[in-house]
Amino acid sequence: MNELALKYGCNPNQTPSRIYMDNGSALPIEVLSGRPGYINFLDALNGWQLVSELKAATGLPAAASFKHVSPAGAAVGLPMSDTLRRIYFCDDLALPLSPIATAYARARGADRMSSYGDFIALSDTCDEATALLIKREVSDGVIAPDFTSEALAILREKRKGAYNVLKVDAAYRPAPLERKQVFGVTFEQGRNEIDLTTDHLFDNIPTDNKDFSLEARRDLRIALITLKYTQSNSVCYAKDGQAIGIGAGQQSRIHCTRLAGQKADIWWLRQHPKVMDLPFVPGIRRADRDNTIDLYISDDYNDVLADGAWQQLFTEQPAPLTAEEKRAWIAQNTNVALGSDAFFPFGDNIERAHRSGVQYVAQAGGSVRDDHVIATCNKYGIAMAFTGIRLFHH
Repeated sequence: MNELALKYGCNPNQTPSRIYMDNGSALPIEVLSGRPGYINFLDALNGWQLVSELKAATGLPAAASFKHVSPAGAAVGLPMSDTLRRIYFCDDLALPLSPIATAYARARGADRMSSYGDFIALSDTCDEATALLIKREVSDGVIAPDFTSEALAILREKRKGAYNVLKVDAAYRPAPLERKQVFGVTFEQGRNEIDLTTDHLFDNIPTDNKDFSLEARRDLRIALITLKYTQSNSVCYAKDGQAIGIGAGQQSRIHCTRLAGQKADIWWLRQHPKVMDLPFVPGIRRADRDNTIDLYISDDYNDVLADGAWQQLFTEQPAPLTAEEKRAWIAQNTNVALGSDAFFPFGDNIERAHRSGVQYVAQAGGSVRDDHVIATCNKYGIAMAFTGIRLFHH
């Protein structure tokens, strides 16, 4: 089959809609369940490329959580601490987590608010443990190179059989030229096949600190590959084999850095003992729990702690997480890696990143104010590499 009709395009008024191969070849994807839409396929195909490249770069199974054609999370299948298993709400799964299940738990768990209703991409066969994780989350669909029979049976029951399950041909390679139309005008360009697996990324280190640990290099590759498939401008904070804060689609780079830094801070604050020990009422819905945690951590904590509100969520009224407690806890986050899809024009990006524990940076370089950015890194002992690579994605 080289064509698939869709219900509509980006919006219900945009009909007719389809995906097809203009060279007459077969589509590299097979729909095993559901009826995926236009945006579902955009998320799925971008997500599949991201996880394929993450696996090639790290040698580990990889997963991504996509929303509106940008990743909300991306990760590889490194073992998780008990703390991460708790804050990702996967410590109660009956089956042991496989590496691919762990990768998805990380990708989904880092920014649960943004991942709500995601499209999942998996680099490896979806197994039963991964399917059980997916079953309990609100999600639009999943793409993977294969599915075990147990996993497929679980996923086909989700959303009363309407859950989208896509099988991708892992051997498929697209043509070297890609095209799209805007206002009836056809744009053509070579595919972005830039190699982000090489150690040459770290050849140009202009900072005083030139020490990039193996873990830092891995995390910076994860950040840069994630940015390759994120709407520009974009910035990504990464740690421990996963993205922990992605700032996407902002016109100003400092706004990307602030947005991603705020997400990284929230990820870290969710590990605070007061947050982990919140006394939720039995049976609270997962989405309500996520929203409550997000508000509890924020400056709007009274929305969930005020009389008349907390009784709906908690068995007893929790004490607020004070600004002083938050600052002290965030100060303990270290060894964070930061990638940018283009150069940082000013040192203010580094100032903001430093407050979220960034100690390693990879960015294109080439700003007229590179000297200011380098000096700011030196001020905090941050190691920074100029990759010479721009990763705009539109």
